[in-house]
Order: sequence, then C-alpha cells, then structure tokens
Amino acid sequence: MKKELDLRGFKKRRKIRIAKVQKAILYALAASGGITMALVAPNALQVLKQFGWIKTKRNPYYTVNESVLRLQTGGFVRKDSRGFLYLTEKGERRISEFGLTGFHLKKPKRWDKKWRVVSFDIKEKKKGVREQLRTTLTAIGFVRLHRSVWVYPYDCHDLITLLKADYEIGNDVLYIVSEYIENDGLLRRHFKVE
Repeated sequence: MKKELDLRGFKKRRKIRIAKVQKAILYALAASGGITMALVAPNALQVLKQFGWIKTKRNPYYTVNESVLRLQTGGFVRKDSRGFLYLTEKGERRISEFGLTGFHLKKPKRWDKKWRVVSFDIKEKKKGVREQLRTTLTAIGFVRLHRSVWVYPYDCHDLITLLKADYEIGNDVLYIVSEYIENDGLLRRHFKVE
C-alpha cells in the first residue's frame, strides 16, 4: 500500500514538473516570437530559474528538449524549415489559459528613471526577421517611438542580446540606455512610471 502511494506521489510530481517545463518553453517562445532549438533550452531554463519552478536531477537540457517534442506532438509549437520554433494558435491559447496575454519582462519595484531604447536598421533582404523583431518587441511591451525606434522603461539587455544572436542581427540593432527623452510624458503615463 505504501509503495503504491509513493508511486502515485512520484507520478504526480513528475506531471507537475513536466507542466512547468512546458510552461517555461511556451513563455520563452512568446517572449522571442520565434527562436532556434539551440536557444529554447537556455531561455526556458532562465524562465524556470526566474520563477523558481523546477529542480531536476536529470540533465535540464534533455528535459527541455523532451518537452519541446511533446509540445510539437500536441500541436502547441511548430518548427519551420530553418529550425525556428514558433507558437501555434493552440500554443497561444494555452498561454492565455496561463493568464499571459502578452509577455512582459519582470518589472522592478521602482523605476530607475532610465529608458531602454532599441533602434534597428535591418536590410530589406531580412524583411521577415525585421517583422519578427517588431512583433517580439510589441509582445514584450515596447512602445514604438519612431519607425525603427522602440522604448521600454526596464532593463531588458539580456533578452535583446539573445534576440540579436538568435536572429543574427547583432550589428543591425542598438540597445541604448537613456536618462532623457524629450516630451516623455506620454511614455510615462503609458508605462505608469514616475
């Protein structure tokens, strides 16, 4: 009897762990718009670590890769011919079930009164990547200041670095930290910062 209870408890804990890994993968994909398999594991592991969701004795990369395959089989994630993973409509619905309608980076308790500005000049031959970057910035919560200039009030350097590496646009994107933007009242009200 005790063995049977232990086995049920183990199975329940395993299901919870798998669900948390899959949730982290979906969050990582929602944040990036689309990323290669090589970056799914580090992004998902970062989400898991940030929320303190999982501790596993197994190789975490194996756990993440196994979960990606399950998500693909379930129709939540698709892989294109270049190896990029994207959320499907079913995956987006699953994220909204988690209460995540638009991915936002963790906000500090107090704003440091510095604006994060992302500016890019991506050539026409990479038009698809340019659109993915715009979609990702919008999903994160950036506000478009000018055609290719986007603003956000909180630190997101690590995420922008990941996007630059993943989309192979390192030299085409600038991350700027600014203490002053002229007439920033609308931005302050939009982001509810003072």
